[in-house]
Amino acid sequence: MKKFICELCGYIYDPEVGDPDNGIGPDTDFSELPEDWECPICGAGKIDFAEYED
Repeated sequence: MKKFICELCGYIYDPEVGDPDNGIGPDTDFSELPEDWECPICGAGKIDFAEYED
């Protein structure tokens, strides 16, 4: 699964970890996140994320 980075603050969404603080479990692909999911750091929407290359 691919990682995605918030273009506003640099937070990296790692699908292997998910976003447990917001009820998103491990192994949740970015495409499976709810449309109203927001960056846990800055509140940006999914539209503000781009595919992250290690």
